[in-house]
Amino acid sequence: MLEPMLIKYAELVIKLGVNLQQGQTLVISTPLECAPFVRTLTETAYAAGAREVAFFWQDEQLDKIKYLHAPADIFSEFPNWQKEFYLSYAEQGAAFLRIAAADPDLLRDVDPTRIAAAQKTSGIHLREFRDRTMNNLNAWCVISAPTEGWARKVFPDAADPVNKLWRAILQTVRADQPDPLTAWQEHKAALQKRLQLLNEYRLQKLHFANSLGTDLTVELPVNHLWQGAADITQAGIPFIPNMPTEEIFTLPKKTGVNGRVYSAMPLVYHGNLIDEFSLTFKDGRVCEATAKTGVQHLHNLLEVDEGARYLGEVALVPFDSPIANTKILFYNTLFDENASCHLAFGRAYPGSLADGNQLSQEELLARGVNDSLIHVDFMIGTADLEITGTTESGEKVTIFKQGNFVF
Repeated sequence: MLEPMLIKYAELVIKLGVNLQQGQTLVISTPLECAPFVRTLTETAYAAGAREVAFFWQDEQLDKIKYLHAPADIFSEFPNWQKEFYLSYAEQGAAFLRIAAADPDLLRDVDPTRIAAAQKTSGIHLREFRDRTMNNLNAWCVISAPTEGWARKVFPDAADPVNKLWRAILQTVRADQPDPLTAWQEHKAALQKRLQLLNEYRLQKLHFANSLGTDLTVELPVNHLWQGAADITQAGIPFIPNMPTEEIFTLPKKTGVNGRVYSAMPLVYHGNLIDEFSLTFKDGRVCEATAKTGVQHLHNLLEVDEGARYLGEVALVPFDSPIANTKILFYNTLFDENASCHLAFGRAYPGSLADGNQLSQEELLARGVNDSLIHVDFMIGTADLEITGTTESGEKVTIFKQGNFVF
């Protein structure tokens, strides 16, 4: 029976993920298909003292119909009510929960320029709201729940793919443990131990290499901070941005990335698959991008704005991680990024720089922090990935050997 684990999952999300406070509003963005679990989350939120639980419902089938049949100019327009929905709740101090669950193949017949236009328009108009979450003015968390199309992509031969995907998700978030809250506290402590050591190294750059052909150097800005597991709002409320999470991450210096990197897993970007791609960087900027599948979607991503061609995150995940060990390709970045070292196109999290949340955009740019309308993770970790760090004093430090931390 899944029901007991679903209740445990909901409790983890509300009490640990968004860490909902007494009298606080919770806003849930979710696909319609996830409504049964959303009801469980809602009951749990009210039991935890929520003032209100508000919803933004989405239906990717309706989105596809719009992409196929609406006039092209509609994708450069954005409804003001949607902007106000998010901003008004954010200004009231709400916590935000997003359920990320998309069919990776649904939009493959849609004109990619329409999708790109819609996503750029959304990024522009929701910029103020996203600024708040990326600067931790509001607690937020991204989780997932199965949908039929996504489940069939992950488990095409299963008799009940939705049930099978549910079980995989519940395992990755430790909801299958006898005491999930304790399991998460232990997990957080282990991640904190590693990131503390990385911060003590005071690294100046990282070098990535593997047999796919990756040969990439990533400089790190002065006073960068490694983060992982838990974050904290500017009001001092701890929360967990992603469930599951296995990563330790920081930000690269915007102009300090050079070399070539190869993807290790497919990237699903707004309902489209980008696979077997490589990127060449010079002084931080992507100067060449190739892909066996979805090359136009990759180019559209890079053309969102100038910052999309630069990196905003470098994250370390051991190849021998719990999610990687499931041997499941989820076709969902929330899970796949926690099974593999990854980088991210676009905007950096200001909190990955000492006092970064207190700096203006101009000050962040002067410190080498990238800005963009997007933040899109892509996976680069392999079983033979080697990562070597160079400290500010010039000492070489082995960080990864054969795909895993050496400490």
